[in-house]
Amino acid sequence: MNWKEVLFLSCLMTFVLLIVLKGGDTMAVDSKKAAAGDVSTESMKKKVFIQESDASNFFKKRGKRSTKSRDELNAETRQMLAADEQRREYYEEQRNEFENFVEEERDEQDERSREQIEQWRQYHYDGLYPPYLYNRHIV
Repeated sequence: MNWKEVLFLSCLMTFVLLIVLKGGDTMAVDSKKAAAGDVSTESMKKKVFIQESDASNFFKKRGKRSTKSRDELNAETRQMLAADEQRREYYEEQRNEFENFVEEERDEQDERSREQIEQWRQYHYDGLYPPYLYNRHIV
């Protein structure tokens, strides 16, 4: 086939499809209401479209350079304070856990040192002096 014939056939098919699709009613309506027949275009417009004042308020948004309202400032301040409080609580919890860990490690190290010192003293004790803790000979 010639490329002109392919182009002509594709345009013809598109034209036929547009004519066929334009003739059908394409409205998204609940099947029960459509069967009842009480669907009108006015009721559908009321459901789809909002009032003009609400629409204008919807599109009236604060610009990037305009000042923030008091409510916006208060909301942002509350969010920042809540985030700071959560951060403070998190770091305090982490610090407490670390302090507990360090304290347990120190206790275990002290216990091991105490046991080693006691074993060393028992091994080197000659029976002449009482085994006092840190017994120093006075010269």
